[in-house]
Amino acid sequence: MKKILLLLANGFEAVEASVFTDVLGWNLLEGYGSTVVVTAGMHDKLKCTWNFTVIPEIKVANVNVDDFDALIIPGGFEEAGFFIDAYNKDFLNLISAFNNKNKIIASVCVGALPIGKSGVLKDRTATTYNLSNGKRQDELSKFGVKVMRNEPIVIDKNIITSYNPSTAFNVAFTLLEMLTTKDNCTKVKKLMGFLQ
Repeated sequence: MKKILLLLANGFEAVEASVFTDVLGWNLLEGYGSTVVVTAGMHDKLKCTWNFTVIPEIKVANVNVDDFDALIIPGGFEEAGFFIDAYNKDFLNLISAFNNKNKIIASVCVGALPIGKSGVLKDRTATTYNLSNGKRQDELSKFGVKVMRNEPIVIDKNIITSYNPSTAFNVAFTLLEMLTTKDNCTKVKKLMGFLQ
């Protein structure tokens, strides 16, 4: 069984998190039956960008990286406090710990920014939110990242980044394929109606 940690910061975008619970959940029931998602956060309750509330299953301080096969980081809104948690030392150290063990790290939109701030993307390629005059991509480049501005999804070794919420399902399917097989991913896509 593959365990995947869904790392949530206050102010996360619910849609960017939910695609992973759905795709990996469909795999659990209809695919290989091999993926379990565990939510983690810095607080007892987390509020997403649009006030949806989530109770994480585990606190960041209690995460044992060895228990997990991959890490997911959805993005969120600065106005909702996303970067307060996402740039917290414990949040960043957890990202570094996953990378140090060469575990898959998948992000959507500005979820790439804490990955960049953690230092693990220095001298590597990645992307992040591509609209608003490239402001977020400029921020990512300040962490020493080679930003692929026109690529919707960028994979550099064990790290997947993407450039806006529209890419979330494709990132989730990419992660599923990396954790299982291409054939299994195709099966889940068909069952979910993404392929005819």
